[in-house]
Amino acid sequence: MTLVEILALTAASAIAGVMNSVAGGGTLVTFPVLLLFGTPPVVANATSTLALVLGMGGSIYGYRKHLAIVRPWLWRFVPVSMLGGLLGSVLLTHTKNEVFARMVPFLLLFASVLFFAQGAFRKFAGVENRETCVPKHHALWGAIAFQFAVAIYGGYFGAGIGILMLASLGLIGFSDIHQMNGLKTVLASLINIVAATWFVLSGLIHWPKAMIMTAGALAGYYAGAHFAQRIPQKAVRGIITGIGFGISAVMFYKEFFGK
Repeated sequence: MTLVEILALTAASAIAGVMNSVAGGGTLVTFPVLLLFGTPPVVANATSTLALVLGMGGSIYGYRKHLAIVRPWLWRFVPVSMLGGLLGSVLLTHTKNEVFARMVPFLLLFASVLFFAQGAFRKFAGVENRETCVPKHHALWGAIAFQFAVAIYGGYFGAGIGILMLASLGLIGFSDIHQMNGLKTVLASLINIVAATWFVLSGLIHWPKAMIMTAGALAGYYAGAHFAQRIPQKAVRGIITGIGFGISAVMFYKEFFGK
């Protein structure tokens, strides 16, 4: 690798880490940069997944004070997150990207709209108590089913799963954006750990690039988690909404106008 490539991969992974710690979408930065330097698409996706999941420890550490509050929710979402992540990663090694690639812009736009207007949609989710986040059974099972679908997509490609999860958590009654980000970060890390393990076993990792990107991602994740908590929640929500709509626009352009 040239010095330019090393610097580009480090910068891309650091930016991706910041984005993922706040909302998601970091794959949309790392994946194209890997392609730019000649990495095959499937290998680029697998390498990006491994690098970002190894660096995610910085974000989890940054949100550590919020994890105790959301820990009771982990048992509800961890099993489907891990199973979905495995199914998605297996799909990637056996199918082509075209179908999912066409779905991504619509999925992200839908999630961004949900996140932006979650207050108006709460009544349809059947939230009984917003402060303690105790939804009705149909809302809870709906969120679990949605998380399973997100995990499958996350194992397959993963760009924007943070936006999707934040929208779902908001609909079932979460109101503290930092708690939501902490729970989202843990679930996203589990999805990516399972997927990355499968990619490693499948021999899809470009190890030198993965190691370089891990260092950048670790710094980016920690910085994003640290500074996001110093910003008012309303501003963080605005940033997340902007990232969501921005990623949607980029994906629409890429899939329907950029070819």
